[in-house]
Amino acid sequence: MLPTNRLFSIIQILRSARHPIKAQQLAEEMEVSVRTIYRDIAELQNQYIPIVGEAGIGYVLEPGFDMPPLMLTANELEAALLGAHWVSQRGDPTLANGARDLIAKIQSVVPEHLQSVILDSPTIAPTLSVVIPDDMDMNQIREAIREQRKICINYTDKNDKHTHRTLWPFMVAYFETVRVIVAWCEERDAFRHFRTDRITHIDILDDTFSTSCADLRKMWEKEKSIK
Repeated sequence: MLPTNRLFSIIQILRSARHPIKAQQLAEEMEVSVRTIYRDIAELQNQYIPIVGEAGIGYVLEPGFDMPPLMLTANELEAALLGAHWVSQRGDPTLANGARDLIAKIQSVVPEHLQSVILDSPTIAPTLSVVIPDDMDMNQIREAIREQRKICINYTDKNDKHTHRTLWPFMVAYFETVRVIVAWCEERDAFRHFRTDRITHIDILDDTFSTSCADLRKMWEKEKSIK
């Protein structure tokens, strides 16, 4: 691991820790000597990173500290770029544009020693399957979720049965070829999943639902785990 990346990793570990972290623990995590960790801690403190503690007891990062944006390791940068490339090919138009803009912004501000990660990344997100088209404005759906607004849809299932549903949408799942709205269905009084390519009409209502999207997701996940 590059020394700069190791310094970033130490900060990340201390940020997430609930108790003091000893140098030995950091050394094992970084696969370096304890002496190297002592030097790294001293270097971070010299850069005014608010790490307190001492050898033999452990180190903590004082509350309120936040790293400047894009202080990323090579692996973190590759992960972000791989995800953005996938979204640029598989996301709806708004998200795809956002992903391409994100890649451009990262490339414009990433430190010079990480530029090669962008230019010569060994990871790809190949397009092997054709995305099934739909007429949905997914940006509108995501806004409805953020505002906890109900939606009404006309839906055609795999058996060509037509139904009208009032939904409490709380999540959108992006698969390789399709998108799925996860929602509480008032007509079925249960959680249901709706492929966007099978929705023939949609209305965003002014009515809102009181249960938060976070709580609906927890209920949905609990139901899935029971099954």
